Amino acid sequence: MDDVVALVAGQARVGVDAALGGALTAFTFAGIDVLRPTPAGTREVRAHACYPLVPYSNRIALARLAFNGSEYELARNFGDHPHAIHGVGWQRPWVVAARETTRALLTLAHEPVGDEARAWPWGFNAVQSLSLRADPDERGATLALKLTIANPGAATFPFGLGWHPFFVRTPTARIGFRARGVWETDATSLPTRHVVDRPRWNFDPARDPGVATIDNVFTGWDGGATLADADRRILVTVRADCAAGFLVVYAPAGKDYLALEPVTHMTDAFNRAARGESATGTRTLRPGGAFSCTMEIGVHLLP
Repeated sequence: MDDVVALVAGQARVGVDAALGGALTAFTFAGIDVLRPTPAGTREVRAHACYPLVPYSNRIALARLAFNGSEYELARNFGDHPHAIHGVGWQRPWVVAARETTRALLTLAHEPVGDEARAWPWGFNAVQSLSLRADPDERGATLALKLTIANPGAATFPFGLGWHPFFVRTPTARIGFRARGVWETDATSLPTRHVVDRPRWNFDPARDPGVATIDNVFTGWDGGATLADADRRILVTVRADCAAGFLVVYAPAGKDYLALEPVTHMTDAFNRAARGESATGTRTLRPGGAFSCTMEIGVHLLP
């Protein structure tokens, strides 16, 4: 199929379903699942291994966006959830613009016409590039992703970028990262209070995520995270560039997966910025402008 891409480098394999949100279907190394495997035959993008977040991450409160003195009503795009979530890229077909054995390039053009204007009021073009490489010692591999958004229109708009990778969680999984703070949330995952220096939220050194659900955005993230899995003898690393200063951790109780999501802004950032709050990560894109961020997922076999 033209929409399905398979990347191969050494013992690493990556599958991509461009038509289903530009999502990854798998990332394996030596037959080991690095990302949560996608169930066979599913057409539910949220069951996939990873998907891009564009033109924003996480939730926009009550699907109402305040920007530049105006308010825009957005489509609620997640069942009966009260907020708009994760932008439009994960729910739209992408086009395979180029493919090689270890590389692929996907594109998406959003035009705010008809119902699409409620999905996102401004037009944009997005490009997602993927590159897979084997480590020189042949005991690991790295998947590099780059996400770019461009503004072809005549108006400036707010935006954010990120990815939503799901990782396999075993009983011995330990996650580690450094962050300066975290936003506690309400029952619908909207931020309520920013806290620092709380042992509950400290993952340096790496530790078990615990039995309670985590669904929070961490601030002042240094761009690196690890997931060590003693059961399967692998170390997974996540590395994002400085554009992604926030890390969303989603570890639902009782599930065999968790997500470590590098993103450029906090939850409901645009509305908070419109109210005069600082350090939300909100960025704006002028006509003719473009912006990119990168993420790498690495895997290495432990001795």
